[in-house]
Amino acid sequence: PVSKLPFIQVMHEQSAVHIADAHYRVTGQPIAACTSIGPGATNTIIGLATAHCDSTALLLITGSAATHMRGHGVMQELDRFASPDFPHIVAPVTKRTFDVIRADQVPFVLHRAWNAMLTGRPGPVHMEVPLDVQVETTDIDVADLATRLPVGKPRADAQAIEAGIKLLLTAKRPCIVVGGGAISANATPELTTLVERLGIPVVFTWNGKGAIAEDNPMCAGTAGWPGSLPGNNTAANADVVMSLGCRFTDWSASSYRKGVTFSIPDGKLIQVDIDPREIGKNYPAEVGIAADCKLVLADILAGISNDQAHKARQSRASYLSHVEVLKKQWEEKLERRRSYKAIPTTMLRTLRELRKVLPRNGIVTVGSGHPQSTTKQAFPVYEPRTHITSGSFSSMGFALPAAIGAKLAKPDTPVVCIIGDGDFMMSVQELAVCAMYDIPVVFLILNNSGYISIRDGQNYLIGRQIGSEFNHHNGDGRPYSVDFVSLAKSFGFEVATKVQAEDDIGSNIKRALDSKAPALVEVPITRDVSVAAAEVVGWWDFPVLPTASEAVKADYKAGYAAEQHRRSASDVELSEPVSAVG
Repeated sequence: PVSKLPFIQVMHEQSAVHIADAHYRVTGQPIAACTSIGPGATNTIIGLATAHCDSTALLLITGSAATHMRGHGVMQELDRFASPDFPHIVAPVTKRTFDVIRADQVPFVLHRAWNAMLTGRPGPVHMEVPLDVQVETTDIDVADLATRLPVGKPRADAQAIEAGIKLLLTAKRPCIVVGGGAISANATPELTTLVERLGIPVVFTWNGKGAIAEDNPMCAGTAGWPGSLPGNNTAANADVVMSLGCRFTDWSASSYRKGVTFSIPDGKLIQVDIDPREIGKNYPAEVGIAADCKLVLADILAGISNDQAHKARQSRASYLSHVEVLKKQWEEKLERRRSYKAIPTTMLRTLRELRKVLPRNGIVTVGSGHPQSTTKQAFPVYEPRTHITSGSFSSMGFALPAAIGAKLAKPDTPVVCIIGDGDFMMSVQELAVCAMYDIPVVFLILNNSGYISIRDGQNYLIGRQIGSEFNHHNGDGRPYSVDFVSLAKSFGFEVATKVQAEDDIGSNIKRALDSKAPALVEVPITRDVSVAAAEVVGWWDFPVLPTASEAVKADYKAGYAAEQHRRSASDVELSEPVSAVG
């Protein structure tokens, strides 16, 4: 019999998992990816790790050796540690792995898999089906999935809600930091209502972008090493920080250097997360709430009267005015990069032109490196589930197949993949999928001929670069680039252009969007670190060599000593790396 399930054939197994991952991020509904035994299965590890780190749900089904052949070292079998071995490989990057050894187990395992994926903190699940089980036939009854899943989400107790309300109402400079957990919880309506009622600025992590519209006056910007000045300033000077589904990773918290992005303490933290393991992990929580973000916000709103809300907002008038001044100053600071008048151009100029022609509900998938940090910092997002990026694992090779997954999930919504040339080449083969299935994604290649974010870090930390620029190394050293337009056309793309003048960026992107076909737009990007990409406004703990400059070593030593995730001054002294002081 022919399956009624739609099937998308990809060119690399990693991409299959990224497509499923993006589908969940856009819709909140998991789908499955499947591969063969052995190398086909192991090719999925980066995809699983990406989903696991960002807490997105999907099901991976892989084959394995027939049960009666296990342990014999048959073709593509991994058996030296255990038989089967692949479940041990995926265990660290999945919520659960299942081994099906009889066909009649399949319905039961699928129910358990869906339960594991969607209960509590979402995540990927693996299911292994041996070859002999795949060909086995049996008559089975399949129970309704709804009867195998829990009803409702975890809710906070009244005491925790009251404690949170008290802090929010009495705070002089409150701030809410939003992570991906708030978007997974579909908490945008409650969040928007709360911050507008109480007058609380909001800052985002990578995966939190879009939780409220970035043109909402309560939006203060982004937080962290590649954040924004108003976002970091607001969060660092807050006397009360409420976090929603945010893990406080090093990039979102400037490696915990006090006063750069957060100051906890002296600021007090209300931490809300579906996963109790995250509560108090990186910062001490005054109020730790292990519950669903949407329900927590709803309960807080219900517990605050209109009079209380009005008084709280009125008391913060000067504070909110100060945040507005910071935002205006930030926009002025970015203008030089946004209005750059040359080709090669800047990423900020390109993103400005994209935002002009992309509808508010348009979806962007964003690659790693400078495109990721620049988009976080300078590309406004207006709706949840429209900014898709590998926020925690920062996987190269994610954005291209993720764009395919997003478009499959939302076929009537424009989807643009913002990606660097190096990242693009990691999964370029999936252009064939767009051509074969006529999936109208626009690929916006920001081409600076290299892994330039890595190059810039190398130059700063060690004063030289290696393996990070694409050049004609046996020739005159000029930058090397693939002919992306010809490449796209070789895959079957009829719409593929390279921007020749900065004033043509927007029109090229609009033409690609209007074509309703798979399309590629290449934009040459300058390698000039002073203007090319994001402003570095936070701090990142990246240990330095003894040969680094004295200024770099001094900055690292000061930053390391100010990190708040250690518990005491003696802890800092004992663990201070020798390389930091040379």
